[in-house]
Amino acid sequence: MDRAQEWLGGTTAKWNGENHTWTFPSSARLCFGYMETEADKYRYQSAAFQFIGFDEITQFLETEYRFMFSRLRRLETSPVPLRMRAASNPGGVGHEWVKQRFLIEGHIKGRVFIPAKLEDNPYLDQATYRASLNELDPITRAQLLNGDWSARTTGGKFRREWFKIVDDYPHDALRARYWDLAATEAAPGKDPDYTVGALLTQKAGVIYIIDIKRTRGRPQQIEALIRQTAELDGKEVEVHMETEPGSTGIANIDHYARDILLGFSFHGQKTTGSKEVRANPVSSAAEAGNIKLVRGPWINDFLDEVEAFPRGPHDDIIDAVSGAFAIVARGRPQGLVSFGVVGDK
Repeated sequence: MDRAQEWLGGTTAKWNGENHTWTFPSSARLCFGYMETEADKYRYQSAAFQFIGFDEITQFLETEYRFMFSRLRRLETSPVPLRMRAASNPGGVGHEWVKQRFLIEGHIKGRVFIPAKLEDNPYLDQATYRASLNELDPITRAQLLNGDWSARTTGGKFRREWFKIVDDYPHDALRARYWDLAATEAAPGKDPDYTVGALLTQKAGVIYIIDIKRTRGRPQQIEALIRQTAELDGKEVEVHMETEPGSTGIANIDHYARDILLGFSFHGQKTTGSKEVRANPVSSAAEAGNIKLVRGPWINDFLDEVEAFPRGPHDDIIDAVSGAFAIVARGRPQGLVSFGVVGDK
C-alpha cells in the first residue's frame, strides 16, 4: 500500500482508506486484502479479479492460494488477461507446497518460476543487508541471502522420509484422539501455540496417524471444535487430554467431562517427563518405518513441525501425537484420571 501511495498519489485515482481500494476514472479498481486465517479466504467469495498477487506466498496455506483461482474471472468480452502471480522467499509455513508447485512441478505444469538473489537487486544497499543477514541462523540466512529452497531447519529427532503416506488404516483397532490445548488467538506480530488434536490407531505394531486438527482460537471456539470433532470421530473413539498440574487442571478436565464431552469416552491424562522425552518412542517407531500417515491436508504441517522438533517454533502437533501414541501403543488406556462421561446430564 505504501508503494501504491507513491505511485498513485496525486493522480486521478482515488484512495478509499476504509476498504483499502484505489478507484480509477475508468472504474477499474486496485484492492488490498489479507488472509490472517484460512477462514479469511471466504471474505473474497463473491469477488471477481483479473489479477491476483500474493506477497510472501510461503506465509499462506496451499488451500488459501488455490481457492483464489475461483475468484479469477472476467466477462466474455473483456480484453484483460487473467493472471495469478506471487513472490516469496523460501521458508515459512508454505515452504514445501510452494517448492513442490513451482520448483518441482513447475516446468511440467507450465508454471513459471523466476529465481532472484541479492545480486539481482541493484537498488539495495547489499553490503549492509548482507551484514544484517549474517546475524541470522544458517538456515534462514541461506534462504534469504541465496534463495536456497533446499535449506530447511531440522531438529535431528525426525526425518520426513521416515513417514510413509497411505490411503487407509485398519478400522478394527482402538482409536484415540489426544488433545494438546492452547487458548490464544493469532494476532499481528505474534505466533502463539496451537490447539492440536491427533487421532491415531495401531495394528500389528504399526501406528497410523489418521487425522490432525490444528487451530488457534478463544476457549469457546476450542471447546466447540473438540465437541464437533468427537461427534465426527464417533463414540467408539477415545478422547484424551493432558491434566495440567494443580486444581485448575483437574477442574478443566472435569468441565470437559461434564459439559463438553458428556456421553463420550473421555479421559484426563497425567504426563511425566519433558515433551522431548515423551516424543522419543514416536521417533524410534518412525525411524523403524512403523508410523504411517493417512493421506490428508494436515500432513505438510505435521512433517514441517516434527522435522524441526525440538528446535522449531512449535511443538503442539508432536505433543498431541506423543500423547495419542502412548495410548494406542499400549492398546488400552493406563495411568488415566477418568470421569463419569456416560449417561444423562
